[in-house]
Amino acid sequence: MFQRVLISTDFKDGLYRLGCVVPSLVQAGVTEATFFHNVAVQTDRSVPKVDEDGMKAARKRFEESIQTVPEGVTVDIHVTCGRPSDNIIKQVESSKCEVLFLGTPTRSALSEKLFGSTTAKLIERTSVPMIILRPQLISTYTTDELSLRCRNLMHNLLIPYDGTKGSSEFLDTLKTQIAKNPPPENHKYWLLWVIDENIRRELRGDNPLQEAQARLQQAANTLRELNVTVETVVKEGDPFEEIMNAADYYDIGAIATSSRGIGGFLRWSVPSLTREILRQSWHPVLYFPKG
Repeated sequence: MFQRVLISTDFKDGLYRLGCVVPSLVQAGVTEATFFHNVAVQTDRSVPKVDEDGMKAARKRFEESIQTVPEGVTVDIHVTCGRPSDNIIKQVESSKCEVLFLGTPTRSALSEKLFGSTTAKLIERTSVPMIILRPQLISTYTTDELSLRCRNLMHNLLIPYDGTKGSSEFLDTLKTQIAKNPPPENHKYWLLWVIDENIRRELRGDNPLQEAQARLQQAANTLRELNVTVETVVKEGDPFEEIMNAADYYDIGAIATSSRGIGGFLRWSVPSLTREILRQSWHPVLYFPKG
């Protein structure tokens, strides 16, 4: 689905190890990969100073991890010094990447409010999709396991869908990306509609299950027009819990979601299903910003 990727790492999230498995990224469709690291500014008597030694060490670490680059594939290394979110945005623009890889731990709304998050800042600013990976998992994979994970990252994609305008717009965005870079034939997409148990039953309609199944099939058929395999699932319960259960049960590679048009997306006091997926899912998350 993506050919040009930007992999941003702080060397604590394990994403630099993707340099060891570039051939697997290529098997997943990548043709251009940029590895990026931002070094913090040093302070000498309150005067900001570029950490030249830190930048050299970061570049060397990348060079040591990138072991094999298949013929015809471009791999670049970029190391900068300064504010992380600003420099990542600049690198997104200069590399013309189609997707940004980030490693961010699971967190609560309160911890995000108190301590901040580079990923949180980028979500509101970047114009390209992001793949969110959990450092706790990436760091524990052996190289062989990481290689297999990268080859299958987009193999089974779970797409929560509820028929709202926001989810329909997101599906259109996803279809545009699929048409632009068609996935391999063995890739599968799962459309999941969760009938929210928190909504009073009398407000769900006379036949909520049948209605959801019918509308989900209509949405699936628009994806099938792109010659991709699509399965549909309707569940009833708590949306977040059912999405996580489905991701486990159907052997999902990543969960695809978007901001659904919520203004001030990371305002911690405003409930949001997408926000909870980004904060808490152990599965990789493919997040599309609202265009």
